[in-house]
This record gives sequence, C-alpha cells and structure tokens, in this order.
Amino acid sequence: MATDNKIQFWRRNAKVPGSLQPVYGAQHPPLDPRISLSFVKEAPKPNTLSIKSKKVSSFHEFARSTNDAWDIGDDEDEEFLATGRHTALPPPAPTSAPAPPGGLSVTEALDMDEQAEFKAEDGRDKGKMGSRQTNGRVVKSNSEVQLSTATVRSPLQKQQSLPLRPIIPLVARISDQNASGAPPMTVREKSRLDKFRQLLASPNTDLEELRKHSWSGIPREVRPVTWRLLSGYLPANMERRELVLKRKREEYFGFIEQYYHSRTDENHRDTYRQIHIDIPRTNPLIPLFQQPLVQEVFERILFIWAIRHPASGYVQGINDLVTPFFVVFLSEFVEEDVENFEVSALPLDTQRNIEADSFWCLSKLLDGIQDNYTFAQPGIQIKVKALEELVSRIDEDVHSHFQRYEVEYLQFAFRWMNNLLMRELPLRCTIRLWDTYQAEAEGFSHFHLYVCAAFLIEWRKEILSMVDFQSLLMLLQNLPTIHWGNEEVGLLLAEAYRLKYMFADAPNHYRR
Repeated sequence: MATDNKIQFWRRNAKVPGSLQPVYGAQHPPLDPRISLSFVKEAPKPNTLSIKSKKVSSFHEFARSTNDAWDIGDDEDEEFLATGRHTALPPPAPTSAPAPPGGLSVTEALDMDEQAEFKAEDGRDKGKMGSRQTNGRVVKSNSEVQLSTATVRSPLQKQQSLPLRPIIPLVARISDQNASGAPPMTVREKSRLDKFRQLLASPNTDLEELRKHSWSGIPREVRPVTWRLLSGYLPANMERRELVLKRKREEYFGFIEQYYHSRTDENHRDTYRQIHIDIPRTNPLIPLFQQPLVQEVFERILFIWAIRHPASGYVQGINDLVTPFFVVFLSEFVEEDVENFEVSALPLDTQRNIEADSFWCLSKLLDGIQDNYTFAQPGIQIKVKALEELVSRIDEDVHSHFQRYEVEYLQFAFRWMNNLLMRELPLRCTIRLWDTYQAEAEGFSHFHLYVCAAFLIEWRKEILSMVDFQSLLMLLQNLPTIHWGNEEVGLLLAEAYRLKYMFADAPNHYRR
C-alpha cells in the first residue's frame, strides 16, 4: 500500500526533485525577443491562478537564483599581479602649435531580415574589415572578430561563457541619423551644420547660442570641438584654444609620469586591479574596445582620475563614462567604420591627444556628479528616491504596480544613475543623449532624473503586463532598446523636457 501511495504521489506532482528548470535572470538576459521566442515557448506555461504563490517573493531570493556571468576568478587575479606588465607610453609628440528638440526626421530601425542581408553582403568583403566603408554601407561588428590569441588579454578569456546576443553597429552610426540607411545629409542638417561652423569660427563663441543649437543634436563633423567647449575644457576665445589644449595635454601626461608607475604599490594595487578587471567588460561586443592599445589608454585615464580624486576613488561604472568621449574624439580623425577601426594606425601624437582630451572631459563630467561615487554613493540614493516620488505623481498605476510586486526602484534605477543609462541604450544613442546633456546647465546631475522618469514611462505597457517580481526585474534590466535611434532619443528628451518644465521649479508637486 505504501508503495502504491508513493507512485500516485509522483504521478500527481510534475516537478520531480532534482529536475532541471530554465532560469532567466538579470545576468542571463534573453536574446532579442524575435530570436528567443522559440526558447521561451518551450518552457511549461505557468498556471496563472497560482502565480502569486510561485513568484519570487523578494529581491534577495531572485538574486540567489541567478549567477554573475562576469565573475573573474582568483586565478586571473594572481596572474594579473604576477605579470607585472609595464605599459610603454607613446613617445611625446613634437611641440606644435533651451528649447525642446523638433523637426527630427522619422526613419525606421532595421528589421532582422535586413540585418541578415547586410551581414551576408559584408561577408563577401570580410577580408577588408577595418578598411573604409564601401558606398556608405556600414560594416557590421562581428562577435567573432579575428583577433589573434596573442593580442587578447587574459581577463577576456571568460567572455566565451557569456550568452550570445544579436550584433548591430553601436558606434559607427554616431551621426544624426536613425538606425536605417537614411541619406547622410539633408537640407536641414546642412543648414544646421553651417550654423554650427559659423558659431565655432567666431573669435569668441557664444556658448549660450551654442547650447541652444546643441540641444536637438550636434552634427558629427563639429561634435568633438563642441563637446570640448560645452564641457568647459576649451575656452570660448578662439585665440586661446590652441594654447590651452597644448598646456592641458602636457599636464595630463605629466600626471602619467608622476603617478602611473605607482599602480603596483601597496596603496594603489587594489584600485588598479579593479580597473584592470573592469576594462574588458566595457562594451565587450565592440571590437574597438577590445584592442589592447585602447584598453591601456582606458586604464591610464581611470587610474590617474582615481589618484587625483581620493574622496571617491575609482568606482565600477566610471569605466563606461569614458567611452562616449573616446569615440567622439576618435571620430575627428576617422571617417570610416569606427567600431572596427585599428587605433594603432593613427599617428602617436593623435593617439595622445585623444587620450588627454578624453581624460579632461571625463573629469569635467564627474566634477558635477562626484557625490554619486563617494562613500555609500549618496547622490545616487537621493536621485533614486526623487525618481520614485516623481513617478508616483506622473503615473500612479506604474508606481502601484511596483509596490504590489515588491519591486524597489533601487533595484533597477541604481544602474540608471550610476552609468547614466549607458547600459540601457546603444552607444550611438548615448552620444546623442549627451549632446543634450552637454547643452543643459545641469544635464548630467539634474536633467538626467527627468530623462530616467520619461524612459521608465516609455515602457508603461510592458511593465503593467508583467505579473510577478522576476519578470518585472528582468524587463527593467534588459529593456529592448537595441534598435533605437535618434528619433526615439529625441522623443524621450522631449518628454523629459516636459516633465522638467512641470516639476523642476515646483518639487513639492511630486512629493506626497
């Protein structure tokens, strides 16, 4: 009788102890929804009547059910400390002299069939990867880019275990276009470019006028010098610019000579070790950032910044903030596919100038948000709380939905504030977003709050369709923005401007 009862019990219970169940977590996001559909539908459909009892009841339980795909083993740490790699610096070069956006063109993102077609066509010219574009066609990045094993640094070895993701150009399309093959220059864009050139050529650039024109996007041709001006790195006076650039670049490499050798000292070893581990994680699917030369540049920039700012030091996430500056200043010298460009092909003095300019502009940015990275990161906590209060006023349904399923804003918005949405948006969109942030008086520290609120409400329908904690958090940490372009960013900024206009000067309006 006992045996019969056991048999009946196992027949009634579908889940047998030890059986394998699919796990989807923040560190193991699904692929593009159109690709992953076949995987998701294979899983047994849950009973909607018992969802509440089966959902993960807390963030801690959810965290325990997932693994970190980025874990770096101690063996690699030991290898890093044992190698004692000394990077040779490039030799010194010879001494030498507000309105909301409107009128954006509407284009559509590439669909999967077009991507496959482009990939097939690019395959015929695979041997020419890294050369100039053919007929304006963007060369797609390839996750299996042919990097010799001798040039791949040891921390990259574990990236082979990362989940596969669809690849589309993230850097090459940094011009004022969407993700489709729109014409390179319209009449309106040419008129805007002429206006920018007129402003920049004046003996004393009118920074207020420059900000007004930059709010709705900066043409690629003048973006590098415009970013230097708006960040406060370059003076408005034309005659002083060359002298200031020469002095600041020499000052940066003076810091390198003075401090960089101390990276293996006891006091700074942990800082450099963390930087060394984080650099390969920076846009790991873009070949540009996996070049050893580029990674060494990032290591020097981040280490010198950390040494000069002991109140905060280096914090994970700052490594992402270097990439937009590096790409923009690199594009000043590169007309081809940036994401596959070999930086070592540039003259040494050009490499040094790009590195120094990226350092100083990063420093200017972080000066305005340094409380985000001091002990306990109080700036981020304040901003996340403000975001919660703002969302509770502008969309009570979304706010109540989070409360019902015990989703805390800190669980998803911390990364939004820490990385300035760089993990949520393609790099081309981040660069367009930063055009506006540079144009705003407090773009990175204040306007970013309203951008985050608008970004959250953008996914209102998808959020309200999720009916358990795990699904909500998976959605919020893996929002499908891979096909976003300038149109979507422009609409996002317009909504953020509206929210700022309504609430910025009346904070009590969004406080309960």
